Amino acid sequence: MSRDVNNKYWDEELETLPREELEKRQLADLKEIVKFAYENAPYYRRSFDEAGVKPEDIKELSDIQKFPFINKKTQRDTQGVGSFLGELCAVPEDDVVFISTSSGSTGVPTMSPFTKKDFDEFQDTESRWFWQIGMRPNDRYVHALNFSLYVGGPDVIGAQNLGALCIWGGTLPSERLLFILKTYQPTIIWTSPSYAWQLGEKALKAGIDPKKDLNIKKIIVAGELGGSIDATRKAIEDLWGAEVYDFYGLSDIFGACAAMCEAKDGLHIAENHILVETVDIHTGEVLKPGEVGELVFTTLRKHARPLIRFRTGDIGWIDNTPCKCGRTHGRIHINGRKDDMFIVSAVNVFPSDIEAVIREQKDITGEYLIRVFEKDFTCKYSVEIEKKADNPDTDEEVASKVSAALKARIGVKPYTVVVHPDGGLDTRSEHKSRRIIDERKLDYSI
Repeated sequence: MSRDVNNKYWDEELETLPREELEKRQLADLKEIVKFAYENAPYYRRSFDEAGVKPEDIKELSDIQKFPFINKKTQRDTQGVGSFLGELCAVPEDDVVFISTSSGSTGVPTMSPFTKKDFDEFQDTESRWFWQIGMRPNDRYVHALNFSLYVGGPDVIGAQNLGALCIWGGTLPSERLLFILKTYQPTIIWTSPSYAWQLGEKALKAGIDPKKDLNIKKIIVAGELGGSIDATRKAIEDLWGAEVYDFYGLSDIFGACAAMCEAKDGLHIAENHILVETVDIHTGEVLKPGEVGELVFTTLRKHARPLIRFRTGDIGWIDNTPCKCGRTHGRIHINGRKDDMFIVSAVNVFPSDIEAVIREQKDITGEYLIRVFEKDFTCKYSVEIEKKADNPDTDEEVASKVSAALKARIGVKPYTVVVHPDGGLDTRSEHKSRRIIDERKLDYSI
């Protein structure tokens, strides 16, 4: 199927469906997937029966609230039980053509299986996101993401299906990747926000000006919150002279489930594949659209392993109001991970808030490390930063300025701000950067 390269939509009918029609389609898919899960996945039959609910109870979208939640622990507890793919899987292994796994950063890695139909629809969604940020068949694209079991690896197929010239970069050493960028002059790259920043810095140190010597017009970032933090996104854009777009994905579902459009006001989520709820992190009470809580996703079309009311652990909100771009699918805004949030003096602090402040400061490098610890039986935090080599201010002056900026933005100042010389922090990484060290020993569960 040939597409008009001047049309800003990959699938105009789908992307601009009136809200009423979109929800009508969601309801039809929801009824089908809940019934399919109940009839084919041992875990869902058991949990639905225990909760006293049946697929027939789904009469409208809000009826999903009657059904029990699942989470990462559910996946771990059922994985390998009864079969290789476990009790959440709803198809025989012979129907599965691909599996990815989570990183295991919060526990045992969990598998995410796909049937061929699941996988094909996953890649069509990736094509849609690539098209949405302006990728066209005449683009050269470098996919600089991990291919080792990572669900984002196959997303490059979505770019190939769109018609772009694709370079399967993977997690190459910086020197090799810079060689590719300089030699092949690609126009689009996808990596993590921290690595996009670090790669630009390394280019400058190698005598390569990203703005003049390279041809990158657009940078896709994912895997960390930076792409949705205005200050971080602007810093990367200024460094590269390129547009930065944030993508959001879950190994539990598929690669990029949501992506920015040109308006850069949240990330459009594929509501034809995912039903979104937001719930109170303590009570599980469903919140209204626009209210901040834990995002809960129900997959509407993924049959290998349906996820019914999956608590993502991501804190944010959904905006269903019309977007300037004309797309009608809701936009999610991510504040942070529930696991990463900490409370200081009754204030909820997200690392993304700290990052926003750090990236706005002109005389520090933008690298940072957060330490969360206990002092006098209360939670405190400190921030470590790097002073630029040409910054004439004393370390004390830099620390005072950063501390005041954090107090103004977040409401609580850090216990200390530790200033390192340029390059003194060990936070630079070819992949995701480790930014938080939790030294607490008490139970601070939220």
